[in-house]
Amino acid sequence: MANPWFESIAVAQQRAKRRLPKSVYGALIAGAEAGLTKDDNVAAFSELGLRPITAGQSAERSMETEVMGQHMSMPVIISPTGVQAVHPDGEVAVARAAAARGIPMGLSSFSSKPMDEVMATGAATFFQIYWAGDRDSMVARMERAKVAGAVGMILTLDWSFVHSRDWGSPAIPESIGLKTMIKHGPEALVKPRWLFDWLKSGGIPQLGAPNFRVSSNDPVPGFFDAYGTWMGTPPPSWDDVAWLRAQWDGPFMVKGINRADEARKAVDAGASAISVSTHGGNNLDGTPAPIRCLPEVVAAVGDQIEVVMDSGIRRGSDVVKALALGAKAVMIGRAYLWGLAANGQAGVENVLDVLRTGIDSNLMGMGKSSISELSPDDLVIPDGFSPPVRD
Repeated sequence: MANPWFESIAVAQQRAKRRLPKSVYGALIAGAEAGLTKDDNVAAFSELGLRPITAGQSAERSMETEVMGQHMSMPVIISPTGVQAVHPDGEVAVARAAAARGIPMGLSSFSSKPMDEVMATGAATFFQIYWAGDRDSMVARMERAKVAGAVGMILTLDWSFVHSRDWGSPAIPESIGLKTMIKHGPEALVKPRWLFDWLKSGGIPQLGAPNFRVSSNDPVPGFFDAYGTWMGTPPPSWDDVAWLRAQWDGPFMVKGINRADEARKAVDAGASAISVSTHGGNNLDGTPAPIRCLPEVVAAVGDQIEVVMDSGIRRGSDVVKALALGAKAVMIGRAYLWGLAANGQAGVENVLDVLRTGIDSNLMGMGKSSISELSPDDLVIPDGFSPPVRD
């Protein structure tokens, strides 16, 4: 049997592609419309250079930090992603990996595993919520998360107004019935290891949203039922955001900020943290990559609120660049999903170890003993890298 360990996230992606049915893999790599933002999320990092030193490096390097009250062994957070049917253990495997590596996990409202089961792993969990349904149902979902053990809340606002088909994304079936099995069966048959793992677990992937329930006693809504509730809810105002934040008595992140003026509004709404994000390029296509917008946001509110960044992280140097531009940590999505698909919990741990090793080697090469020492002076930033600020 081949060694399941991989040395880079690029290899994890290759193994995920080999293992997953075509439609499942396609859903992992898709972006909105032409995929411009999805591509720029990754490409923008390559425009930033690092300034090394050749002697006098520190023999020991610290990458510990704290975000939303949670101590982290390194500045990486598992971003909440929905329906992790790339592996039968889904979010439970991811949570165990996060706990094993000492980092927090975001858990999606659209996850395939119930919040109680995920949080029972002991992972420090931030529950992710959308502005969906009426106010009473939102408060009830937050209360369920609190009882289950959530230590923070993430309000996602960066995937709330796009109705178009994602670029390259396969059609998602409303349920896994006979018709769907006949249509997609050939894809699964040519990926026997993936199919065997699911059959061994007792079934086939189901598209439900257990964490969208108001009560744990309610029936599990279908993915598209929950999705329809969310898409049918008028988008929130900043007053709505402030109201929702007031319903949660712990750390509260607003995800999807890309401008200084909105960053200030998030501060005014009482947020504990914000994430500069494009939802992985699955929202408004043509938006600059978050790493380009990060300096503007940090300059506006970095001394008032914790700023993290997500979208496009593929290696340790990406993390270092984000921290040098003022982020306190990054959030990862596709990277850990590829690890999950490639090798379950061990694959997610593998991805986290790849990032940890990359961060450490970059700190060493740049002569830093801690991530706290990073600054924009450690980067080579080309003219025009960031969009002009329009307050």
